Amino acid sequence: MKTRNRNRLALIAVLLIFAAPLAIAWWLSATGWHPLQTRSSGALVDPPRDISAVTVTLTDGSTLSWRDPEYRWTLLALPGAQCAAACRERLDEMLRMRITLGKNMDRLRVVYVGAALPAQFISARAPLLAGRDDSGAFATERASGGDSLALTLVDPRGLLMLRYPDGYSAQGLRSDIQKVIY
Repeated sequence: MKTRNRNRLALIAVLLIFAAPLAIAWWLSATGWHPLQTRSSGALVDPPRDISAVTVTLTDGSTLSWRDPEYRWTLLALPGAQCAAACRERLDEMLRMRITLGKNMDRLRVVYVGAALPAQFISARAPLLAGRDDSGAFATERASGGDSLALTLVDPRGLLMLRYPDGYSAQGLRSDIQKVIY
């Protein structure tokens, strides 16, 4: 075999090595195939729900801006009928999880949207924002139990991306948040 033909075959082989995975990925996407299991702990909202028009009034009287210029993700804490001991413990757990993000903890804001909590409880948990949803836009996302907490993860453009029903895994939540923030 001539050197010229050998070089051509080597070039074709290299092209096939790089083109084959792309062709397979395109074919799988075109046929609508999706993996049966994903590695996220939360339930993916498909398609993402635009909540940028939903008004959340914070305790200081201002409204929450969903489209964040600092490009922060928003973790919404949505309690059931009341937020007593178990719910407040989960809120503390969320804030501790936020601290474990290290230098990236400022890229996640935690917002409690539910029945009013005591002012000293909120002030002792400084990065926690608290407010209310007068429109009832998050009624379907709320925890089903009376003293439990459900979460939703909202991207910086105001799209609701992931849901975490009551009884969620804190470790799974942290893992998901690390994937989107880092």
